[in-house]
Amino acid sequence: MKKALVISYYFPPSGKASLQLPLGIIKNLRSFGIEPIILTVDEDSFSERDDSFLQALPQGLKVYRTSILEPFGLYRIFTGKSRQQKLVPSEMISLENKSLSHRLSIWIRMNLFIPDARIGWYPYAVNKFKSIIRDNKIDYILSFGPPHTAHLIARTIAHKYHLPYYPILIDPWTDIAYYREFQRSSITLAIDNYFEKQCLIESRHCFFVTENLKNDYCNKYPELKEKSTVLYWGFENDAFTNVEKEQVASDFILLHAGNIFDYQNPEILWKTLREMNDSGRRVSMHFIGSVSPIIKKSIEENGLQEHTVYHGFLPYPEMINKLCNADALLVCPTESRHVPGKLFEYLRSGKPILCIGEQNDEVQNIIAKLNAGIFISKTENPTEFFSNISNYTTDQKQLNRFERKSVTEILVKEISR
Repeated sequence: MKKALVISYYFPPSGKASLQLPLGIIKNLRSFGIEPIILTVDEDSFSERDDSFLQALPQGLKVYRTSILEPFGLYRIFTGKSRQQKLVPSEMISLENKSLSHRLSIWIRMNLFIPDARIGWYPYAVNKFKSIIRDNKIDYILSFGPPHTAHLIARTIAHKYHLPYYPILIDPWTDIAYYREFQRSSITLAIDNYFEKQCLIESRHCFFVTENLKNDYCNKYPELKEKSTVLYWGFENDAFTNVEKEQVASDFILLHAGNIFDYQNPEILWKTLREMNDSGRRVSMHFIGSVSPIIKKSIEENGLQEHTVYHGFLPYPEMINKLCNADALLVCPTESRHVPGKLFEYLRSGKPILCIGEQNDEVQNIIAKLNAGIFISKTENPTEFFSNISNYTTDQKQLNRFERKSVTEILVKEISR
Protein backbone atom coordinates (compact mmCIF):
# COMPACT_ATOMS: atom_id res chain seq x y z
CA MET A 1 0.00 0.00 0.00
CA LYS A 2 1.29 3.47 -0.92
CA LYS A 3 1.79 5.98 1.88
CA ALA A 4 0.85 9.65 1.93
CA LEU A 5 2.12 12.16 4.46
CA VAL A 6 -0.79 14.46 5.29
CA ILE A 7 0.31 17.83 6.71
CA SER A 8 -2.56 19.55 8.51
CA TYR A 9 -2.33 22.04 11.35
CA TYR A 10 -5.97 21.33 12.24
CA PHE A 11 -6.50 17.81 13.48
CA PRO A 12 -8.63 16.15 16.18
CA PRO A 13 -9.37 16.96 18.92
CA SER A 14 -9.46 20.47 17.41
CA GLY A 15 -13.02 21.54 16.73
CA LYS A 16 -12.05 23.90 13.91
CA ALA A 17 -14.28 23.52 10.85
CA SER A 18 -11.15 23.67 8.66
CA LEU A 19 -10.20 20.12 9.64
CA GLN A 20 -13.32 18.54 8.13
CA LEU A 21 -11.99 18.21 4.57
CA PRO A 22 -8.60 16.80 5.61
CA LEU A 23 -10.31 14.47 8.06
CA GLY A 24 -12.77 13.27 5.42
CA ILE A 25 -9.95 12.54 2.98
CA ILE A 26 -7.87 10.81 5.66
CA LYS A 27 -10.84 8.57 6.51
CA ASN A 28 -11.28 7.52 2.88
CA LEU A 29 -7.71 7.14 1.57
CA ARG A 30 -7.43 3.50 2.64
CA SER A 31 -10.43 2.66 0.43
CA PHE A 32 -8.26 3.63 -2.53
CA GLY A 33 -5.09 1.82 -1.46
CA ILE A 34 -3.26 4.68 0.26
CA GLU A 35 -2.22 4.72 3.92
CA PRO A 36 -2.31 8.23 5.45
CA ILE A 37 0.38 9.30 7.92
CA ILE A 38 -0.32 12.52 9.76
CA LEU A 39 1.96 15.43 10.64
CA THR A 40 0.26 17.96 12.91
CA VAL A 41 0.77 20.01 16.08
CA ASP A 42 0.66 18.85 19.69
CA GLU A 43 -2.39 20.99 20.29
CA ASP A 44 -4.34 23.63 18.41
CA SER A 45 -4.42 26.06 21.31
CA PHE A 46 -6.71 28.53 19.56
CA SER A 47 -9.71 26.47 18.44
CA GLU A 48 -12.38 24.87 20.58
CA ARG A 49 -11.95 21.20 21.41
CA ASP A 50 -14.29 18.62 19.90
CA ASP A 51 -13.63 15.05 21.03
CA SER A 52 -16.29 13.69 18.65
CA PHE A 53 -13.77 14.01 15.81
CA LEU A 54 -11.42 11.60 17.59
CA GLN A 55 -14.02 8.87 17.17
CA ALA A 56 -13.94 9.41 13.40
CA LEU A 57 -10.23 8.59 13.02
CA PRO A 58 -9.30 5.32 11.28
CA GLN A 59 -7.95 2.63 13.60
CA GLY A 60 -4.18 2.28 13.70
CA LEU A 61 -3.61 5.70 12.15
CA LYS A 62 -0.05 6.98 12.64
CA VAL A 63 -0.05 10.55 13.93
CA TYR A 64 3.15 12.54 14.48
CA ARG A 65 2.74 15.69 16.56
CA THR A 66 5.18 18.55 17.08
CA SER A 67 5.57 21.67 19.18
CA ILE A 68 4.76 25.11 17.77
CA LEU A 69 5.58 28.71 18.67
CA GLU A 70 2.28 30.58 18.42
CA PRO A 71 1.74 34.34 18.75
CA PHE A 72 -1.38 34.28 20.88
CA GLY A 73 0.59 34.88 24.07
CA LEU A 74 1.89 38.12 22.52
CA TYR A 75 -1.63 39.06 21.49
CA ARG A 76 -2.81 38.66 25.08
CA ILE A 77 0.03 40.87 26.31
CA PHE A 78 -0.72 43.61 23.76
CA THR A 79 -4.46 43.60 24.43
CA GLY A 80 -4.32 43.00 28.19
CA LYS A 81 -6.21 39.70 28.07
CA SER A 82 -5.51 37.08 30.71
CA ARG A 83 -4.63 33.48 29.89
CA GLN A 84 -8.09 32.48 31.07
CA GLN A 85 -9.92 34.78 28.65
CA LYS A 86 -11.15 33.10 25.49
CA LEU A 87 -9.87 34.43 22.16
CA VAL A 88 -12.66 34.82 19.59
CA PRO A 89 -11.62 34.74 15.88
CA SER A 90 -14.23 37.26 14.71
CA GLU A 91 -13.19 39.70 17.45
CA MET A 92 -9.42 39.44 16.88
CA ILE A 93 -9.62 41.04 13.43
CA SER A 94 -12.69 43.21 14.03
CA LEU A 95 -12.38 46.91 13.19
CA GLU A 96 -14.98 47.77 15.82
CA ASN A 97 -12.24 47.76 18.46
CA LYS A 98 -10.42 51.08 17.97
CA SER A 99 -7.87 50.70 20.76
CA LEU A 100 -4.20 51.26 19.87
CA SER A 101 -3.18 47.91 21.35
CA HIS A 102 -5.74 46.04 19.23
CA ARG A 103 -4.78 47.87 16.05
CA LEU A 104 -1.07 47.31 16.73
CA SER A 105 -1.66 43.59 17.29
CA ILE A 106 -3.44 43.37 13.92
CA TRP A 107 -0.59 45.20 12.16
CA ILE A 108 1.94 42.80 13.68
CA ARG A 109 -0.13 39.78 12.65
CA MET A 110 -0.57 41.06 9.09
CA ASN A 111 3.02 42.14 8.51
CA LEU A 112 5.44 40.17 10.68
CA PHE A 113 4.00 36.67 10.50
CA ILE A 114 4.51 35.43 6.95
CA PRO A 115 2.68 33.61 5.50
CA ASP A 116 0.51 33.40 8.63
CA ALA A 117 0.47 33.24 12.40
CA ARG A 118 1.46 29.53 12.38
CA ILE A 119 4.90 30.07 10.84
CA GLY A 120 6.29 29.03 14.25
CA TRP A 121 5.34 25.45 13.31
CA TYR A 122 7.69 25.34 10.32
CA PRO A 123 11.04 24.40 12.00
CA TYR A 124 9.44 21.80 14.27
CA ALA A 125 7.54 20.11 11.44
CA VAL A 126 10.50 20.00 9.05
CA ASN A 127 12.69 18.52 11.77
CA LYS A 128 10.02 15.96 12.72
CA PHE A 129 10.04 14.51 9.24
CA LYS A 130 13.47 13.00 9.95
CA SER A 131 11.85 10.49 12.31
CA ILE A 132 8.82 10.02 10.06
CA ILE A 133 10.95 9.02 7.06
CA ARG A 134 12.95 6.60 9.22
CA ASP A 135 9.74 4.78 10.16
CA ASN A 136 7.86 5.00 6.87
CA LYS A 137 8.40 4.95 3.09
CA ILE A 138 6.53 8.07 1.96
CA ASP A 139 5.21 8.20 -1.62
CA TYR A 140 3.22 11.45 -1.60
CA ILE A 141 2.93 14.62 0.49
CA LEU A 142 -0.47 16.32 0.86
CA SER A 143 -0.65 19.70 2.58
CA PHE A 144 -3.82 21.53 3.64
CA GLY A 145 -3.91 25.29 4.06
CA PRO A 146 -4.66 27.64 5.57
CA PRO A 147 -2.56 27.92 7.47
CA HIS A 148 -0.42 28.09 4.36
CA THR A 149 2.63 27.42 6.50
CA ALA A 150 1.67 23.78 5.83
CA HIS A 151 2.58 24.24 2.15
CA LEU A 152 5.97 25.74 3.03
CA ILE A 153 6.64 22.68 5.18
CA ALA A 154 5.59 20.35 2.35
CA ARG A 155 7.79 22.13 -0.19
CA THR A 156 10.86 22.04 2.05
CA ILE A 157 10.45 18.36 2.86
CA ALA A 158 9.72 17.46 -0.76
CA HIS A 159 12.85 19.21 -2.01
CA LYS A 160 15.10 17.65 0.59
CA TYR A 161 13.83 14.10 0.13
CA HIS A 162 12.89 14.26 -3.58
CA LEU A 163 9.20 13.57 -3.06
CA PRO A 164 6.13 14.83 -4.96
CA TYR A 165 3.94 17.23 -3.01
CA TYR A 166 0.35 18.32 -3.54
CA PRO A 167 -0.92 21.55 -1.92
CA ILE A 168 -4.66 21.73 -1.24
CA LEU A 169 -5.85 25.33 -0.92
CA ILE A 170 -9.01 25.71 1.11
CA ASP A 171 -8.77 29.53 0.95
CA PRO A 172 -6.77 32.01 -1.14
CA TRP A 173 -3.25 32.67 0.10
CA THR A 174 -1.98 36.23 -0.37
CA ASP A 175 -5.29 37.98 -1.03
CA ILE A 176 -7.85 36.27 1.17
CA ALA A 177 -10.97 38.39 1.75
CA TYR A 178 -10.18 39.72 5.23
CA TYR A 179 -6.81 41.14 4.05
CA ARG A 180 -8.79 43.85 2.22
CA GLU A 181 -9.50 45.60 5.48
CA PHE A 182 -5.86 45.78 6.58
CA GLN A 183 -2.65 47.34 5.36
CA ARG A 184 0.20 44.96 4.56
CA SER A 185 3.59 46.42 3.70
CA SER A 186 5.11 46.04 0.24
CA ILE A 187 7.92 43.92 1.72
CA THR A 188 5.44 41.61 3.42
CA LEU A 189 3.45 41.22 0.21
CA ALA A 190 6.59 40.55 -1.84
CA ILE A 191 7.75 37.78 0.51
CA ASP A 192 4.28 36.25 0.78
CA ASN A 193 3.78 36.29 -2.99
CA TYR A 194 7.15 34.62 -3.46
CA PHE A 195 6.21 31.84 -1.03
CA GLU A 196 2.86 31.36 -2.72
CA LYS A 197 4.29 31.22 -6.23
CA GLN A 198 7.13 28.83 -5.42
CA CYS A 199 4.95 26.46 -3.40
CA LEU A 200 2.37 26.20 -6.18
CA ILE A 201 4.43 26.11 -9.37
CA GLU A 202 6.97 23.65 -7.91
CA SER A 203 4.26 21.21 -6.79
CA ARG A 204 3.39 18.06 -8.74
CA HIS A 205 -0.30 19.03 -8.81
CA CYS A 206 -2.51 21.61 -7.06
CA PHE A 207 -6.01 21.25 -5.65
CA PHE A 208 -8.49 24.06 -5.01
CA VAL A 209 -11.86 23.86 -3.26
CA THR A 210 -13.72 25.96 -5.85
CA GLU A 211 -13.69 26.29 -9.62
CA ASN A 212 -13.36 30.07 -9.40
CA LEU A 213 -10.38 29.79 -7.06
CA LYS A 214 -8.70 27.36 -9.43
CA ASN A 215 -9.31 29.63 -12.41
CA ASP A 216 -8.02 32.65 -10.52
CA TYR A 217 -4.74 30.91 -9.70
CA CYS A 218 -4.36 29.52 -13.21
CA ASN A 219 -4.67 33.06 -14.56
CA LYS A 220 -2.16 34.29 -11.99
CA TYR A 221 0.28 31.44 -12.63
CA PRO A 222 -0.26 29.94 -16.12
CA GLU A 223 2.07 27.06 -15.18
CA LEU A 224 -0.81 25.65 -13.12
CA LYS A 225 -3.29 25.25 -15.99
CA GLU A 226 -2.23 21.69 -16.76
CA LYS A 227 -1.88 20.59 -13.16
CA SER A 228 -4.87 21.89 -11.18
CA THR A 229 -8.05 20.18 -10.01
CA VAL A 230 -11.12 21.18 -8.02
CA LEU A 231 -11.89 19.30 -4.81
CA TYR A 232 -15.18 20.58 -3.44
CA TRP A 233 -15.42 20.70 0.36
CA GLY A 234 -18.25 18.18 0.42
CA PHE A 235 -19.93 16.49 3.36
CA GLU A 236 -19.89 13.26 5.36
CA ASN A 237 -23.03 11.16 4.91
CA ASP A 238 -22.39 9.41 8.22
CA ALA A 239 -22.83 12.71 10.08
CA PHE A 240 -26.51 12.79 9.12
CA THR A 241 -27.50 9.24 10.13
CA ASN A 242 -28.30 9.89 13.81
CA VAL A 243 -30.08 13.23 13.69
CA GLU A 244 -32.58 13.63 16.52
CA LYS A 245 -35.81 15.54 16.11
CA GLU A 246 -35.97 18.44 18.56
CA GLN A 247 -39.13 19.86 20.06
CA VAL A 248 -40.90 22.04 17.51
CA ALA A 249 -40.23 25.72 18.27
CA SER A 250 -42.99 28.30 18.13
CA ASP A 251 -40.72 30.66 16.18
CA PHE A 252 -39.46 30.19 12.65
CA ILE A 253 -35.71 29.50 13.07
CA LEU A 254 -33.13 30.91 10.65
CA LEU A 255 -29.69 29.52 11.53
CA HIS A 256 -26.12 30.46 10.64
CA ALA A 257 -23.37 27.94 11.40
CA GLY A 258 -19.70 28.88 11.61
CA ASN A 259 -17.85 32.07 12.47
CA ILE A 260 -19.27 35.23 10.92
CA PHE A 261 -17.16 38.38 10.56
CA ASP A 262 -17.71 42.13 10.27
CA TYR A 263 -17.30 42.14 6.48
CA GLN A 264 -20.09 39.55 6.09
CA ASN A 265 -22.75 41.61 7.87
CA PRO A 266 -26.09 41.26 5.97
CA GLU A 267 -27.61 44.48 7.35
CA ILE A 268 -30.76 44.36 5.23
CA LEU A 269 -31.63 40.95 6.70
CA TRP A 270 -31.79 42.32 10.23
CA LYS A 271 -34.18 45.04 9.05
CA THR A 272 -36.36 42.41 7.35
CA LEU A 273 -36.44 40.21 10.44
CA ARG A 274 -37.42 43.21 12.55
CA GLU A 275 -40.29 44.01 10.20
CA MET A 276 -41.45 40.39 10.17
CA ASN A 277 -41.47 40.21 13.97
CA ASP A 278 -43.22 43.58 14.22
CA SER A 279 -45.94 42.29 11.88
CA GLY A 280 -46.57 39.25 14.07
CA ARG A 281 -44.56 36.60 12.18
CA ARG A 282 -42.13 35.41 14.82
CA VAL A 283 -38.68 34.68 13.43
CA SER A 284 -35.63 33.81 15.55
CA MET A 285 -32.02 34.14 14.39
CA HIS A 286 -29.70 31.42 15.73
CA PHE A 287 -25.90 31.49 15.52
CA ILE A 288 -23.47 28.59 16.01
CA GLY A 289 -19.87 29.77 16.31
CA SER A 290 -18.48 33.23 16.96
CA VAL A 291 -20.28 36.39 15.89
CA SER A 292 -18.42 39.63 15.23
CA PRO A 293 -19.01 42.76 17.35
CA ILE A 294 -20.37 44.77 14.41
CA ILE A 295 -22.96 42.11 13.57
CA LYS A 296 -24.07 41.91 17.20
CA LYS A 297 -24.38 45.70 17.20
CA SER A 298 -26.53 45.63 14.03
CA ILE A 299 -28.81 43.06 15.61
CA GLU A 300 -29.20 45.21 18.72
CA GLU A 301 -29.87 48.34 16.64
CA ASN A 302 -32.75 46.50 15.01
CA GLY A 303 -34.19 45.42 18.34
CA LEU A 304 -33.66 41.73 17.69
CA GLN A 305 -31.98 40.77 20.96
CA GLU A 306 -35.02 38.85 22.17
CA HIS A 307 -35.22 37.04 18.85
CA THR A 308 -31.55 36.03 18.67
CA VAL A 309 -29.87 32.96 20.16
CA TYR A 310 -26.08 32.67 20.38
CA HIS A 311 -25.23 28.99 20.82
CA GLY A 312 -21.47 29.58 20.66
CA PHE A 313 -19.31 26.62 19.76
CA LEU A 314 -21.06 23.24 19.56
CA PRO A 315 -19.52 19.80 19.01
CA TYR A 316 -19.95 18.71 15.41
CA PRO A 317 -22.81 16.20 15.95
CA GLU A 318 -24.77 18.83 17.87
CA MET A 319 -24.15 21.39 15.13
CA ILE A 320 -25.47 18.99 12.48
CA ASN A 321 -28.50 18.32 14.67
CA LYS A 322 -29.25 22.04 14.90
CA LEU A 323 -28.95 22.42 11.12
CA CYS A 324 -31.44 19.66 10.52
CA ASN A 325 -33.92 21.08 13.03
CA ALA A 326 -33.83 24.67 11.77
CA ASP A 327 -36.45 25.97 9.35
CA ALA A 328 -33.94 27.68 7.08
CA LEU A 329 -30.18 28.29 6.88
CA LEU A 330 -28.14 31.43 6.26
CA VAL A 331 -24.78 31.58 4.48
CA CYS A 332 -22.81 34.74 3.59
CA PRO A 333 -20.12 34.20 0.90
CA THR A 334 -17.52 36.96 0.86
CA GLU A 335 -16.14 36.84 -2.66
CA SER A 336 -16.42 35.15 -6.05
CA ARG A 337 -13.73 32.54 -5.26
CA HIS A 338 -15.33 31.39 -2.02
CA VAL A 339 -17.77 28.49 -1.69
CA PRO A 340 -18.32 28.14 2.08
CA GLY A 341 -17.68 24.63 3.35
CA LYS A 342 -20.86 24.81 5.41
CA LEU A 343 -22.88 25.13 2.20
CA PHE A 344 -22.47 21.41 1.49
CA GLU A 345 -23.70 20.41 4.95
CA TYR A 346 -26.58 22.85 4.44
CA LEU A 347 -27.41 21.11 1.15
CA ARG A 348 -27.27 17.67 2.75
CA SER A 349 -29.66 18.81 5.50
CA GLY A 350 -32.27 19.59 2.86
CA LYS A 351 -33.27 22.87 4.52
CA PRO A 352 -33.99 26.01 2.42
CA ILE A 353 -30.86 28.17 2.07
CA LEU A 354 -30.76 31.96 2.12
CA CYS A 355 -27.46 33.11 0.63
CA ILE A 356 -26.57 36.79 1.06
CA GLY A 357 -23.22 38.03 -0.18
CA GLU A 358 -21.06 39.39 -2.93
CA GLN A 359 -21.49 38.23 -6.51
CA ASN A 360 -20.57 34.56 -6.68
CA ASP A 361 -21.72 32.68 -9.76
CA GLU A 362 -20.39 29.36 -8.46
CA VAL A 363 -22.45 29.41 -5.27
CA GLN A 364 -25.43 30.81 -7.16
CA ASN A 365 -25.26 28.00 -9.75
CA ILE A 366 -24.97 25.26 -7.12
CA ILE A 367 -27.98 26.56 -5.20
CA ALA A 368 -30.06 27.13 -8.34
CA LYS A 369 -29.22 23.76 -9.92
CA LEU A 370 -30.23 21.91 -6.76
CA ASN A 371 -33.29 24.13 -6.11
CA ALA A 372 -31.92 24.67 -2.61
CA GLY A 373 -32.79 28.34 -2.05
CA ILE A 374 -31.84 31.77 -3.37
CA PHE A 375 -28.76 33.94 -3.71
CA ILE A 376 -29.15 37.70 -3.23
CA SER A 377 -26.78 40.62 -2.80
CA LYS A 378 -26.38 42.57 0.43
CA THR A 379 -28.61 45.31 -0.97
CA GLU A 380 -31.51 43.07 -2.02
CA ASN A 381 -34.51 42.51 0.23
CA PRO A 382 -34.80 38.84 1.32
CA THR A 383 -38.60 38.97 1.70
CA GLU A 384 -39.01 36.82 -1.44
CA PHE A 385 -37.14 33.98 0.25
CA PHE A 386 -39.50 33.85 3.20
CA SER A 387 -42.58 34.22 0.98
CA ASN A 388 -41.60 31.33 -1.31
CA ILE A 389 -39.78 29.13 1.18
CA SER A 390 -41.94 26.07 0.51
CA ASN A 391 -40.69 26.04 -3.09
CA TYR A 392 -37.09 25.30 -2.10
CA THR A 393 -36.46 21.57 -1.87
CA THR A 394 -32.88 20.41 -2.42
CA ASP A 395 -32.51 17.69 -5.04
CA GLN A 396 -30.72 15.08 -2.93
CA LYS A 397 -30.07 12.81 -5.94
CA GLN A 398 -27.51 15.27 -7.28
CA LEU A 399 -25.50 15.43 -4.05
CA ASN A 400 -23.51 12.19 -4.43
CA ARG A 401 -20.61 13.96 -6.16
CA PHE A 402 -20.13 16.10 -3.05
CA GLU A 403 -19.87 13.14 -0.66
CA ARG A 404 -16.30 13.02 0.70
CA LYS A 405 -15.58 9.53 -0.57
CA SER A 406 -16.25 10.82 -4.09
CA VAL A 407 -14.05 13.86 -3.39
CA THR A 408 -11.23 11.59 -2.17
CA GLU A 409 -11.49 9.46 -5.30
CA ILE A 410 -10.83 12.55 -7.46
CA LEU A 411 -7.71 13.36 -5.42
CA VAL A 412 -6.38 9.79 -5.56
CA LYS A 413 -6.79 9.61 -9.35
CA GLU A 414 -4.62 12.71 -9.75
CA ILE A 415 -1.83 11.82 -7.35
CA SER A 416 -1.65 8.28 -8.74
CA ARG A 417 -0.92 9.38 -12.31
